[in-house]
Amino acid sequence: MAQVLEFKLPDLGEGLTEAEIVRWLVEVGDVVAVDQPVVEVETAKAMVEVPCPYGGVVTARFGEEGTELPVGAPLITVAVGPADAASEESEGSGNVLVGYGTGAPSARRRRVRPTPVGAAGVPAAAEPVAGNGAASDGTHARVSTPAPHAEGPVPVISPLVRRLARDNGLNLRQLTGSGPDGLILRVDVEDALRAGAAYAGPAWTATTAANGLGTTAPAAAPTAPAPSPEPAAAGTRIPLKGIRGAVADKLSRSRREIPDATCWVDADATELMRARAAMNATGGPKISVLAFLARICTAALARFPELNSTVDTQAREIVRFDHVHLGFAAQTERGLVVPVVRDAHTRDAEGLTAEFARLTEAARAGTLTPGELTGGTFTLNNYGVFGVDGSTPIINHPEAAMLGVGRIVPKPWVHEGELAVRQVVQLSLTFDHRVCDGGTAGGFLRYVADCVEQPAVLLRTL
Repeated sequence: MAQVLEFKLPDLGEGLTEAEIVRWLVEVGDVVAVDQPVVEVETAKAMVEVPCPYGGVVTARFGEEGTELPVGAPLITVAVGPADAASEESEGSGNVLVGYGTGAPSARRRRVRPTPVGAAGVPAAAEPVAGNGAASDGTHARVSTPAPHAEGPVPVISPLVRRLARDNGLNLRQLTGSGPDGLILRVDVEDALRAGAAYAGPAWTATTAANGLGTTAPAAAPTAPAPSPEPAAAGTRIPLKGIRGAVADKLSRSRREIPDATCWVDADATELMRARAAMNATGGPKISVLAFLARICTAALARFPELNSTVDTQAREIVRFDHVHLGFAAQTERGLVVPVVRDAHTRDAEGLTAEFARLTEAARAGTLTPGELTGGTFTLNNYGVFGVDGSTPIINHPEAAMLGVGRIVPKPWVHEGELAVRQVVQLSLTFDHRVCDGGTAGGFLRYVADCVEQPAVLLRTL
């Protein structure tokens, strides 16, 4: 006999509590294989195809396209064979969503058993229930129509189906499910609600404590109509959800928890730009300015490790990292994202250029995994691409610092005692004052500026 298993929206990565259904990949009645993608969802981090760990027939889908579901909410139900159900429930598919990790085996679900039947094959009749009034001969009135599920558990798996019935005052015992083994599906409840008067009656009103069957409740006194709500303020309301909502939450948390400070300095980047031009003239992959700045950052963090850290507020400890996972701000059509270059301190300029290009392309396509968007220890923010000189960036919580880079433009500059036109850039460092004092932050920023002005300084660390 087939068993219906419920597949819930899995935990999609660090800090993600909800996802929006973008596109269903299966229909009710479709046959799916183990680990077959069944829905495409959009989180605050990326677009993800979610595979189902069960193989069988799809019996229900929960949520229309555009609906936001919390982690743990039902996605689909699948009817599987008894042998498949046993193995799948005990072990799971074992598949790993990239960046999510393998979840623990799902708990075994109690199997819904059909309603007991009498000798003639019809459902057992309900016991008589006393009504609110008495008949003329002194005997109590009886409920004449037995409920289809008057005894035993109601065959409903989905919490959404139960909630839909409860919110509309519908007694699920009055319904006969269209799913396997009489399972009551969402469509059954919706059909009952559409039928309206056909299902209206005593079973929808207050229930007795003795057996849960419906009896007519006293009519409620008429109440005055509720006052109409005040009209909302004029203007367009845009929900803070998806990537915009995640950015808002993270930046707000950073402002609440981190006592940040910012220092900045102007630097002559003429020699850096000449060194880059000379490298790119030799052939091979072109080195980006961002890669040079990233290489300078990793060298500076080796000298000032206080800034490559985080604060554990519960333990009241500063945690310093022995690796540099470098985040960089990337603007996309979906909004601002911060991909992370893993082990940036082990990469040269060519390797950093290639990884920046790969992650930027994935960010624009919306295919970054949560693993590529989390775990950063320091962030590089090149806001110069927007044509601005300076900024006081907000730290990417829970990191301890962020380096901001403005545009590189020709400006008057005193060089070797004479006024000259040089390529000038403004650098800013926003740091968590809990992990270090101003002297450390100033030393870090000065070292970065020295490397920008004299790239040969980096030779000491190569």
